[in-house]
Amino acid sequence: MSASTPAAPRSVMDRFLRAVERGGNALPHPATLFALLALAVIVLSWITAQLQLSVTHPATGATVSPVNLLSVEGLHRILTGLVTNFTSFAPLGTVLVALIGIGVAEHSGLIGAALRLLVLSSPRFLLTPVLVFAGVMSNMASEIGYVLLVPLAALIFQSAGRHPILGMAAAFAGVSGGYSANLLIGTIDPLLSGLSQEAAHIVDAGYSVSPLANWYFMVVSTPVLTALGWFVTEKIVAPRFPDTPTASTDESDPNAQRLTPAERRGMWFAVIATLVFTLLLVWATLPPGSVPGAGFLRGPDGDLLKSPFLSGVVAIIFAYGVLAGIAYGVGAGTIKSDADVVKGMSASMGTLAGYLVLVFFAAQFVAFFNWTQLGLVFAVEGAEALKSLGLPTVPMFLLFILLTASVNLLMGSASAKWALMAPVFVPMFMLLGYSPEITQTAYRVGDSVTNIISPMMSYFALIIAFFQRYEPKAGIGTLVATMLPYSIVFFIGWSIMFGLWVWAEIPVGPGSPLHYVPSVPR
Repeated sequence: MSASTPAAPRSVMDRFLRAVERGGNALPHPATLFALLALAVIVLSWITAQLQLSVTHPATGATVSPVNLLSVEGLHRILTGLVTNFTSFAPLGTVLVALIGIGVAEHSGLIGAALRLLVLSSPRFLLTPVLVFAGVMSNMASEIGYVLLVPLAALIFQSAGRHPILGMAAAFAGVSGGYSANLLIGTIDPLLSGLSQEAAHIVDAGYSVSPLANWYFMVVSTPVLTALGWFVTEKIVAPRFPDTPTASTDESDPNAQRLTPAERRGMWFAVIATLVFTLLLVWATLPPGSVPGAGFLRGPDGDLLKSPFLSGVVAIIFAYGVLAGIAYGVGAGTIKSDADVVKGMSASMGTLAGYLVLVFFAAQFVAFFNWTQLGLVFAVEGAEALKSLGLPTVPMFLLFILLTASVNLLMGSASAKWALMAPVFVPMFMLLGYSPEITQTAYRVGDSVTNIISPMMSYFALIIAFFQRYEPKAGIGTLVATMLPYSIVFFIGWSIMFGLWVWAEIPVGPGSPLHYVPSVPR
């Protein structure tokens, strides 16, 4: 059965997707969008100040009124704060530090070799779940899953006598649809937690959101999404792509070849380095007095939840990436001097030029929004509106997940969307008694499930190009028709898991409760 897209698709789905694509393309660049939003906040602050709007802070009882930035005092604050808004923007430093470490591991070849080892050593009947799982895990290393795992999955499935597009679909579902599930912490975690913390400060200036804020939920989500992806691939998508290879496997492709002796030696070096560092961390976090010298990364009172270990998780990610990357590079021969290490760090920084521009304008928008107190005003009004609806907790969060999934169809960047949504929804849910951590968790579910059908996702065009290698007529319709079942099943299954999680009142991460209790006013 051919999976090719008709020459002139006229179905309701095709018309809808074309409208989504046109709407998304009509939006300005995210950096421009945040610049316009920052200007809009300034104007809106003047309008609301003229209207003399005010609300009562539910925690302190104080009257909160919008601050007019379109004034002499406001202009002074904008001019003097422009630089510090950027340099003090919470996600900036954490993302840069984490990427420097992961850049060494990626440049040395460690991450690519680990993915190949995982996929190529799996038996045929486990290829599908292994690919989905590998896709989920690849998210800790930025775009490596898109550029390496997805085309590799096609070659692996083809060599196993299965349709290559089916393999790409399974891998793409894990990489993009499972973007917010993982057993480990990746670069997106400190980025989102930094934005959540900035938004939480609208209500509580002392609130802190850890990069580990969603870790428990992410860990449990990983096998759940792996199982869901396995089910969709074999039961729904596979019938459209019969087990008939469309072309011979290219054995010369380095991504399809097993690890060389040098690469295997590098993997052993990396395993040893990782194990030694892990044992050091275990020793550093054991209760004081359990073994000599233990507990030096715990808090002053021996507390692990409020400890340098959890507060310094970004530095630990950096150290893991650098140590494992160097160990692999030395063993595999890909790192011969310190210059190679610095080159790997520099390469990861080179990919952030666009991100830095985006962050500059996003930081101004967030700062202006905080200064005007509009976020708090909107949050109080929104919280009152939600209270008046009388919705139970789970349905309310499910509506938020659905909203996020819908916005994701028109705005692909997870960080850009959260920078836009967090200043409104984090304070709003805080005022309803829910923590920033659980709101961020709900956002991540909605942000992930529609990635695989969103034309605005940055790697969407690349995946189409991969599809066209085996189906020359493949287009947006082919890709979306293939991935839509994953999106629907992921949305339903993940939302059910989220609902059960909230109902059971399980913390979503270390020191990350579901409920927010306002601090006592000083």
